[in-house]
Amino acid sequence: MAYYYERPSRTFNEFLLVPGLTTKQHIPGNVTLRTPVTKFKRGEQPALTMNVPLASSIMQAVSDANMAIGLAKCGGISFIYGSQSIEKQAEMVRRVKKFKAGFVMSDSNLKPDDTLQDVLALKARTGHSTIAITEDGAPNGKLAGIVTSRDYRESRTPLSTPVSEFMTPLPSLIYAEEGITLPEANDMIWEHKLNSLPVVDRDGCLLYVVFRKDYDSQKEYPLELHDENKQLITGAGINTRDYAQRVPALLEAGADVLCIDSSDGYSEWQAETIRFVKSTYGEKAKIGAGNVVDRDGFLYLAEAGADFVKVGIGGGSICITREQKGIGRGQASAVIEVAAARQEYYEKTGIYIPICSDGGIVHDYHITLALAMGADFVMLGRYFARFDEAPGRKLLVNGNFVKEYWGEGSSRARNWQRYDFGGAGKEAKLEFEEGVDSFIPYAGRLKDNLDLTVSKLKSTMCNCGALTIPELQEKAKITLVSSTSIVEGGAHDVMLKEQERSN
Repeated sequence: MAYYYERPSRTFNEFLLVPGLTTKQHIPGNVTLRTPVTKFKRGEQPALTMNVPLASSIMQAVSDANMAIGLAKCGGISFIYGSQSIEKQAEMVRRVKKFKAGFVMSDSNLKPDDTLQDVLALKARTGHSTIAITEDGAPNGKLAGIVTSRDYRESRTPLSTPVSEFMTPLPSLIYAEEGITLPEANDMIWEHKLNSLPVVDRDGCLLYVVFRKDYDSQKEYPLELHDENKQLITGAGINTRDYAQRVPALLEAGADVLCIDSSDGYSEWQAETIRFVKSTYGEKAKIGAGNVVDRDGFLYLAEAGADFVKVGIGGGSICITREQKGIGRGQASAVIEVAAARQEYYEKTGIYIPICSDGGIVHDYHITLALAMGADFVMLGRYFARFDEAPGRKLLVNGNFVKEYWGEGSSRARNWQRYDFGGAGKEAKLEFEEGVDSFIPYAGRLKDNLDLTVSKLKSTMCNCGALTIPELQEKAKITLVSSTSIVEGGAHDVMLKEQERSN
């Protein structure tokens, strides 16, 4: 006979947090949101953590290189969408890793005998306004000069003009030698009022470029998430079909963590994909899997070797899997059961596997609930798709600015690879959609909105008497609410003035 769950499937909207004791130390400035992303053994530290517990979804309308850069600067992680060619996805990863590294290896280079037309073409292709000129045009060639947008005027300089005629040549160029520290390089930039500083070896060959904007960025983004080389952290999505070709390209490009993108992760195809990654690259290659909604699904992926497990089926705002297939579970119920299974697994093996709550977040306080219920971080689609950094177009519809937002299960995405019918090497085919194409209200810059969300999260944690996410999970008191108490919790029995209400 079929198995019947005794309790109904619950959503985040059906729960509230009951306040705990707030002491004088419980102020937002004392709260840390640092959280593990990948598994670790008892007594050890995780290989990868994030500074805010927020990840952006593996979606065309959400996570490209721009979102990955913006979110990593704020302390979170993006998983660059995999429903594109391997080459394009790998290039997005490279863009993120090269965006900021303190000492940046130059990838915009020309020769002295190249022309202004070559400069403009390179600038259009890369978006970089600073171009290193080396004798052979190689990234580590002998430095001849630097070209910036201040060195030419497009309207007056002929396109055929050789670079050597308008670049800042080496005799006049301020540069540093190998061995200089980053603080020393920044001091030189400020002392000489530079925008960039080349660093060369003893033979005059270019090693790195240090940029002023990187120094300024550290002040605005104190939670910036980067690796030991000062490069931004980024994730990338993969599928269970072309992983043998996609994974090596993404790792070579610098991806810090991978995640299998699938509507249902409780499958042999996911286990095969995880085992391929681990057997080929060892534990240094980090890979998340999912999505699952119960104990059995979690344990299956844990035993397969997943570094973290995503929880949630059908809870996304553009997802219609439950409507189409009757598959899924209320997000709160799913997180609670999987978190219990994770604790059971940890006590048995001594290995802690982080879980990511993916979907079902409508209000900011739902994030706090997901964390209190056991999630280590949450993955958001609609939330991030509203911002300037998201790939969707900004449009004016009926007098209001909106952003395009479409699901990976929609016809527009054409991402049939995320559905595991047939496995690797088989032709992807889907007979019906599991996502919609939509508009969402435009919300502006990522950082401005994220700062507000983080502020709410920290404030609520203080109300619960917690200064860390593990402490919140230990101390949180959670109560079910009735439909009438949900109404009671919002503005009611008053006549609202005409004003815009935020989330």
